[in-house]
Amino acid sequence: MDKEAQENIIKLLSEGLRQDDRKFDQFRDIEIELGVVEMAEGSARVKCGGTEVIAGIKMKLDKPYPDSADRGMLMVNAELTPLSNPRFESGPPSIESIEVARVIDKGLREGPAMDVKKLCIEVGEKVWSINVDVCPINEDGNLIDIGGIAAIAALNNARFPAVDKDGKVNYKKKTDQKLPIDDEPLPVTIIKIGEHLIVDPTENEVAVLDARLTFIFRKDGKLCAVQKGGEGSLSVEDIKKMSDMAEQTVNQNRKILEKVLK
Repeated sequence: MDKEAQENIIKLLSEGLRQDDRKFDQFRDIEIELGVVEMAEGSARVKCGGTEVIAGIKMKLDKPYPDSADRGMLMVNAELTPLSNPRFESGPPSIESIEVARVIDKGLREGPAMDVKKLCIEVGEKVWSINVDVCPINEDGNLIDIGGIAAIAALNNARFPAVDKDGKVNYKKKTDQKLPIDDEPLPVTIIKIGEHLIVDPTENEVAVLDARLTFIFRKDGKLCAVQKGGEGSLSVEDIKKMSDMAEQTVNQNRKILEKVLK
């Protein structure tokens, strides 16, 4: 983004305005669709403004890690491709894709979203490994929040594949068994530009941020994780205001998610 565009965003904010006419604490409209990928064990598409993300769930039987022999595995990957935004490049995962995956993963683990002990088939020998793939179709900012909503929706949509008598997974046949989900931790990211705090930033707003805080809340409203981004510093007052904005926003987003999951 050129300097003139940056200055325009900052000028608008100083006048209490945003480029898309939203209020500082206003999230873009969220649309959620379940079961959009036939070959996945579960999937969801979330559209929010110009950002659209698909999350897919794949399951496989695997050997557990030696230090968690009685627990299954839950992993999040994010693939940011040039098809969703020209600034992304093909090749190995970028720093941004790693960060998106790690923050969403952190929320699912710290929630925790599910009891991974219930994914154990045989201690030390066989457990279910759950992979959450977050793939933006189009990217216009706030991938962590929108990807996080998509991940939770997809996990709720997932059903275990059948296992044949010889112990092999039959991916062509799904059972009615759901994942052992205990909670639905949702992220809300607040960014600071100058002295201004805003919710659900667009790509242009992210490009000029000074600092960012992502708050992840459980269903009961308790905070389970926080992640800072950006090089700017935050005061105690900033953090308190950002936390209040995030708490108000997550309640609104959760109502939208719950309507879809009913």
